[in-house]
Amino acid sequence: MRFIADLQLHSKYSRATSSRMVLEELNLSARKKGIRVLGTGDFTHPQWFLELERKLMPASEAGLFVLNSEEKNLKATRFMLTAEISSIYSKGGRVRKVHNLVFAPSFEVVRQINIQLGWIGNLKSDGRPILGLDSKELLKIVSTISEEAYVIPAHAWTPWFSVFGSQSGFDSLEECFEELTPKIFAIETGLSSDPGMNWRLSQLDKVALISNSDSHSLPKLGREANAFEGDELSYRAIFQAIKNASPKALSEKRDSGAKLKLAFTIEFFPEEGKYHYDGHRQHQVVYSPEETAAQKGICRSCGRPVTIGVMNRVASLADRGAGYKPPFYTPFKNLVPLEEIIAEARGQKVGTKAVLQSYEKFIQVFGSEFGVLLDARVEDLGALDDVVAEGIRRVRVGGIKIEPGYDGEYGKIKIFEDLPKQKTLF
Repeated sequence: MRFIADLQLHSKYSRATSSRMVLEELNLSARKKGIRVLGTGDFTHPQWFLELERKLMPASEAGLFVLNSEEKNLKATRFMLTAEISSIYSKGGRVRKVHNLVFAPSFEVVRQINIQLGWIGNLKSDGRPILGLDSKELLKIVSTISEEAYVIPAHAWTPWFSVFGSQSGFDSLEECFEELTPKIFAIETGLSSDPGMNWRLSQLDKVALISNSDSHSLPKLGREANAFEGDELSYRAIFQAIKNASPKALSEKRDSGAKLKLAFTIEFFPEEGKYHYDGHRQHQVVYSPEETAAQKGICRSCGRPVTIGVMNRVASLADRGAGYKPPFYTPFKNLVPLEEIIAEARGQKVGTKAVLQSYEKFIQVFGSEFGVLLDARVEDLGALDDVVAEGIRRVRVGGIKIEPGYDGEYGKIKIFEDLPKQKTLF
């Protein structure tokens, strides 16, 4: 059995998030995407927590939940209780801004976490609350409440809000979490990096690398995710599989006897992420790390320091060369969302009526978006649309061009540069 899990998203109660990010629509969209397990996001927000308690019931799989209305539907999306905390605090003579994910196995554990965090800051202000709380102290609170409640650093390389961020992060997990670092068994790589980049740091051999969408809208669900394989589906099995997925754990064969494993992660092409290269979006100045060095880190337009992106930051902390692969590792697959492939094939924008109609047709025929992107034979896809099928083939083999993203600007993917755009699909 293979299932896909996207464990990081936000509800309608977070800033800049779609009003459609509610449980009923998340349930249906996840099924269309081919996602079996979905994070709830935002369990610290009082109103969202009330909705979660009212609308979810324990699933047959321990530690996971299902909509009350979907109790007897075996294909219903399974939900995991999750949240993201923005910690802004001073440490080591610098202001730190770190986002961390929190996972809980039950509503009772969430209640206890929320009580303690509510003593520290205002949980009502946003689905992702901003707290003046050291990441280490957050970890201490969560792990003291329950041994099965976990903290994982979110989008670990984002410049402004992450554990390794160039603007406000740390140079190591130990610097951030100190003696509690052994409790950190995974990091989320984020959109602007993939596992291959993270393998360059030997300090990360002890942690698994996971990926999630951090979605603020339904179409973004699953843009990054985790694929598990095995015979067990439960909260405990998922996290044991993650703990077993680090290069160090794999080398020690810690997964012996486990019924579930992290088979691979699903990634953006990291160049498409908003912070892959360095630069200033305001002035449309974008630098590779080499160009940044040549410019001494200064924007040629305004004369101020550029925002250092993920590729440069990884290189500055790496103790291994580009392209290094550990002897044991969890694989990954870089994908482009199906709507983006269809939109480029048509020469139209994502979200237009024609693109959505084409998307729905593919889902109807092949069952889910991941069924299309990962599993369907190119020949079968071609029977429905040969240009989109060719685009999917190119994505699978990495045969695309990307203008790297920088300073909050997404990269631009070009799949069909050498082909004429389609005028009609069906």
